[in-house]
Amino acid sequence: MSFYKLGPQALFPWFKTPNLDRLAAEGARFRNVFATTSLCSPSRASLLSGVYARRHKVVNNFTEHPSTMPGYPGVLREAGYETAYIGKWHMGEDNDAKRPGFDFWVSHRGQGNYNDNEFNVDGERKKIPGYYTHVVTDLAVDWIRRRHEKPWLMVLGHKAPHGGPIVPEPRYKHALDEFAVKKPENAENYRVSDGKPGWLEESFRTWHGAGGPLYGQKEYGKFVRAYLSTVLSVDDSVGRLYGVLKERGVLDNTVVVFTSDNGFVLGEHGRVDKRTAYEDSLRIPLIVRYPPLAKPGALVDRLVLTHDLAPSLLEICGAKALPGITGLSWKPLLEGRPADWRDAFLYEYNYEREFPYTPNVRAIRTEGWKFIRYPTGSGGPDRYGSELYDLQNDPLEMKNLAAEPAHQVRRKDLERRLAELSEAAGPDHVPLDEGISDIAPRF
Repeated sequence: MSFYKLGPQALFPWFKTPNLDRLAAEGARFRNVFATTSLCSPSRASLLSGVYARRHKVVNNFTEHPSTMPGYPGVLREAGYETAYIGKWHMGEDNDAKRPGFDFWVSHRGQGNYNDNEFNVDGERKKIPGYYTHVVTDLAVDWIRRRHEKPWLMVLGHKAPHGGPIVPEPRYKHALDEFAVKKPENAENYRVSDGKPGWLEESFRTWHGAGGPLYGQKEYGKFVRAYLSTVLSVDDSVGRLYGVLKERGVLDNTVVVFTSDNGFVLGEHGRVDKRTAYEDSLRIPLIVRYPPLAKPGALVDRLVLTHDLAPSLLEICGAKALPGITGLSWKPLLEGRPADWRDAFLYEYNYEREFPYTPNVRAIRTEGWKFIRYPTGSGGPDRYGSELYDLQNDPLEMKNLAAEPAHQVRRKDLERRLAELSEAAGPDHVPLDEGISDIAPRF
């Protein structure tokens, strides 16, 4: 089922991504896909490894990628594939060294800049001028055009539309200026008086609140247009990659996957950024184009997660499975075969001292309900209480039902299931007792 009607297409119907739309029309679009930790580094590690963050242990944006962590690129390489990684890696702030599992490597330290980055190109560091999205796309196109004696895997990691501050490329800087930007219906739903936890209102004027500097843009409409303008460049990149695959005669026998490491909040609940367990933060896109498997225009509505990518690609490629994964292969969903599938998943975010605007988050999301907790570092009672939402009747998550007597049976059941999912995912080490009130908000 799919009753989610939010996101850029609903709020900004004038926003067009023709290359992504073509990819979806010629392939399958998954409509209920989620990040299990809506944060760059943990989510990227889950995409590679097929497990929750507490298992791969890249728990925040400052954790180095463990060189011993198995991932699907290494398995495909062992199976005879030539492998390449190009673009944003961002598992470790200061290390751009070539990671295991890849024959060809191009990346950089940290999250990178929108313009003029220093890249590590297979061990040689060089400054490459130009707009990030086009630089990495040029590198990807050049690599695809090489002579390949083996089947190959290429992972292209874009920076856009990441914030901090948001910088569109010059030709798109004013491309959306003429369009009106309206705030989402739940933009003002962030106060304690609305039933929301105290930290949300406390963080309103911080870097991650809609009352803050809006990633350097300062004005809401300008912020949204800048964000969407960077996506126009990503859409161009998708078009160029599509074109070179077609040019090389390999388009229809290549598995093309478009996805993201996290969602992004554009003012919902007085928030920007991600990290939270609200829908706009944890929902991500997933498009798969592969004619032998994905029927044109197919829609998949089951709950799919970041850590499902690795087992799915390995099964499609006929490679061996990764051991001990928490993800599931969505290949049977594309084939229309019955599958023993999940009806709920665990969401977690670990407090980061460097960004003290969001507390620890633990949540369970089912097909129709969501329960959220904010545990302290000692594992004791929630510092900010709990939230319960009926997503079928309240998709904007505006009415917190956690304290409603009529919903206590539902709450207790979800609390029980959250504990079970948490235990199955592995040991949970909630990091800190600190929160918004302990550290003065700063930009």
